[in-house]
Amino acid sequence: MYYLTSRNPKYYSILNLCRKANSFCCSLLSGVWYNYYYEEKLNYKQTYIYCANHSSNLDIMVFCIMCHGKFHFMGKDELLNNPVLGIFFKTIDISVNRDSKISAFRAFKKAGENLEKGMSLIIFPEGKIDDHYPPRLGEFKNGPFRLAIDKNISLVPVSITNVWKINWDDGAKYGSKPGICDIYVHKPIDTSKLADVDSDLLKEKVFQLIESELVK
Repeated sequence: MYYLTSRNPKYYSILNLCRKANSFCCSLLSGVWYNYYYEEKLNYKQTYIYCANHSSNLDIMVFCIMCHGKFHFMGKDELLNNPVLGIFFKTIDISVNRDSKISAFRAFKKAGENLEKGMSLIIFPEGKIDDHYPPRLGEFKNGPFRLAIDKNISLVPVSITNVWKINWDDGAKYGSKPGICDIYVHKPIDTSKLADVDSDLLKEKVFQLIESELVK
């Protein structure tokens, strides 16, 4: 089903529905549950850029379950070699080489085109899972904030507060366990009145909002 629905963009909503169902079932069978706390109800007919901290492979499932309709991820290009995730990153999702400015330019250009088609973007602005344990919120990349302003897309900060306690990174070092993961979804930030020069301020605001729920 994944392969077939990934072949044509008109089936991407079905593809994401499959990802949602698979994420829900895998989490449930693993004894993992997600509690979502919304500062303001989201309009899932609207296109958003979701920005979240990144500390676990479960973060992908967090958004597959949370989001609806047409959405896509941006992630590291190493995922192209994954036998399952590679299906997505060669089609609906966008891969990027973090060490290449050309790759980053092409990735965000493609993301901008997808946003214009009504596909919400999910991105982890730290760019990677930090090697430090317990995880700390790392410095954000500039790309998603410039893109949000350029495309006049509302940006939704998301604090994934304790998923790392259930499964840090891929779970290989400290293992995994059942539990409840708490996700705080902040109020969308309107970017329609912002200019390019405001991107650093937007980045700092999103960083502070996400961190505010992580330090409690």
